[in-house]
Amino acid sequence: MKEGVIDVLMYIFSSYADQDENLPENRDGIDADLRAAGFAPLEIDKAFEWLDGLAEADDVPAIKQSSSSTRIFAFEESQRLANNAQGFLHFLEQSGVLTPQLRELVINRVMALDTDTEVDIEELKWVVMMVLFNSAEDHDEDTLMHYEDIVFADQPAIFH
Repeated sequence: MKEGVIDVLMYIFSSYADQDENLPENRDGIDADLRAAGFAPLEIDKAFEWLDGLAEADDVPAIKQSSSSTRIFAFEESQRLANNAQGFLHFLEQSGVLTPQLRELVINRVMALDTDTEVDIEELKWVVMMVLFNSAEDHDEDTLMHYEDIVFADQPAIFH
């Protein structure tokens, strides 16, 4: 199986996000599950490093910016994020799904992916959800479910 770090992360998130009672007790249990699923040990290790970085990056300092300001991507960021992914990130921030701090954390985690290929909008959606669920103490479960609907919807979000 030729899979990348994002594939391992997507598997972890989709397999364990809603299954507190079935979650292996430790990293070794998750590692064993991933190996049984056919993921390469090197990719598993990189995925764990990425998750460690997500946990460590949780203390992003507050960003004060005007609501009319626009985030300009650095050259490396614009090379890593597909154009539609950049636009989607902007949409999520303007919609209130992402705060400026969470936006920066998403960009940080995209840049930490061990890939030379461009991150497309579908991969970005998974990164966004992992960041949102990691910052879940800031959101209640209903809010997270609403955000998940927005992120994975094929149509624009409707706000009431």
